[in-house]
Amino acid sequence: MLPDPTRPFALLRREGRDVVEVLTGTVVTVASLAEIPDESLSLVPFRQVRERGFDCVDDGTPLSVLRISHRSERAVPDLVAALPATPVSLRDGAFDVSDDDYATIVQEVLRDEIGRGEGSNFVIHRVFEAGIEGDPLAAALAVYRRLLERERGAYWTFLVHTGERTLVGATPERHVSVEDGLVMMNPISGTFRHPGGVPDKAAVLRFLSDRKEIDELSMVLDEELKMMATVATEGGQVVGPYLKEMAHLVHTEYLLAGRSALDVRDVLRETMFAPTVVGSPIENACRVVARHERRGRGYYGAVLALIGRDALGRQTLDAPILIRTADISAAGRLRVPVGATLVRHSTPEGEVAETHTKAAGVLAALGLGAAPTGPARPAAPLAADPAVQAALVARNGTLAPFWLQDHHTRALAVPELAGRRVLIVDAEDTFTGMLHHQLRVLGLDVTLQKYSAPVSPAGYDLVVLGPGPGDPRRVEEPKMAAMRAVAARLLADGTPTLAVCLGHQLLSGLLGLPLRRKANPYQGMQRDIVFFGRPATVGFYSTFTASHPHDRFDSPYGPVELSRDPANGDVHALRGPTFAGVQFHPESVLSYDGIDLLRTMLTTLLPAAAVS
Repeated sequence: MLPDPTRPFALLRREGRDVVEVLTGTVVTVASLAEIPDESLSLVPFRQVRERGFDCVDDGTPLSVLRISHRSERAVPDLVAALPATPVSLRDGAFDVSDDDYATIVQEVLRDEIGRGEGSNFVIHRVFEAGIEGDPLAAALAVYRRLLERERGAYWTFLVHTGERTLVGATPERHVSVEDGLVMMNPISGTFRHPGGVPDKAAVLRFLSDRKEIDELSMVLDEELKMMATVATEGGQVVGPYLKEMAHLVHTEYLLAGRSALDVRDVLRETMFAPTVVGSPIENACRVVARHERRGRGYYGAVLALIGRDALGRQTLDAPILIRTADISAAGRLRVPVGATLVRHSTPEGEVAETHTKAAGVLAALGLGAAPTGPARPAAPLAADPAVQAALVARNGTLAPFWLQDHHTRALAVPELAGRRVLIVDAEDTFTGMLHHQLRVLGLDVTLQKYSAPVSPAGYDLVVLGPGPGDPRRVEEPKMAAMRAVAARLLADGTPTLAVCLGHQLLSGLLGLPLRRKANPYQGMQRDIVFFGRPATVGFYSTFTASHPHDRFDSPYGPVELSRDPANGDVHALRGPTFAGVQFHPESVLSYDGIDLLRTMLTTLLPAAAVS
């Protein structure tokens, strides 16, 4: 039989399990993640991102916690038989933001944010809203039955009823999980749609070789590696890619794995939220989302969080992303949020169409749109096909081997770098977390601090000026002024300095190089360059560049050698007596040669410094 509908409950079918977990208990509201108890299931709203100090439109959506008092399991066929099979009817369905208004927002983000170096991608959401005919909970239970019968490949297929609202959906994506100290994350990007049918192998192979799809997955992989580098003691290892096949969709995905000693609530806090539903870099993406959406997100893009203990008393966490989800109020109002990922080659018309397609797909999966009424059509898994496997493996051919292998043994440590002290100045891009990890693997003693804190190079052998969003030419802005001041002091004092991306641009400006905005931003772009005579494959996340007509010039701080694009003079890297700068990201998964180039620059810069 079903749980008492007058009391809170949850129904969870997790990936790979043939049973539905039935959880019952009481619902409480807490203010912060730290207050979430063990043995609980939490509905974490997007507004909790404030706990990381990030911007959001605070819509007051509660952090609701089901304190679990009883657990049981039901075989899927038995539960399906107990669920209502009545059709669900909607009325007055429409998006909360019109097509024209949404297109305007997309254009503004492309022009004012990506076009001005504020980030590589941003997710802007809109909500399909409608009224539900009849009893809302009965409708939600009928939707859940439909998902159990027809959906496949979901990470969680769930229904959570608090009394005030019911969330029901089938999310493809684990955000973060912890078991026996092993943290796992699951970046997913790229969507091939086959509504109501069997995916065509040739079309899937074209999808797997699509450069836009490959680039978008690489960007979210980089962004989640930043998070993993923060919570995992020895960074994260990339596993995959894989094909995730669902009833109406095929996705591409990676898994990230790393070990952590943090409390699971801290892991959850430090990974709020997935770049696939916000953008990157994540801190500035939150600002951009708040600035352009101008309304709260409710639970969209946040997580469900199941926290408990295993048989040995060790903490566990399982937290899927809240997408492909219907939020149904007690008054019978249905909300289905969907988002489009805006990148440098997006168009307003294309992204408007994307949200319509996504909404239709979610409604069809929920049984609320035009969809087949019969049983789901079986399909042979494509993931086992040799041609598909080969296409997936090929995606790793140009990615950084550093992140595809287990590197916790510090086999890459360089003896002459051992013990050298390095300060990384973070300019609001947590790529610095990945830099921190790589420098530690090379044997250095690393400290990371925000640009907004007083920066003193005293006691350090090297200072790294990190990447970040923004226009480096706007030297009056507080962040640019602070970072330029640090760079000027380092140059004047002769402190060994390595500058990355934004740091490189500011260093270039101080050396007298002109800075210009690129006609076509290099946001999430992999390129083959020549790095001071050596061919290298590296990843760029940049809208601005320094340029110069020659390979060498004299500066007030000594002679400077440049690695340039011969076609347009764009400066990919520079080096002088006590400094070096790179426009690309050696720490990025897109930088195949990144760790080797980083080692080369460090061993060149540090012999001039005495060990502190």
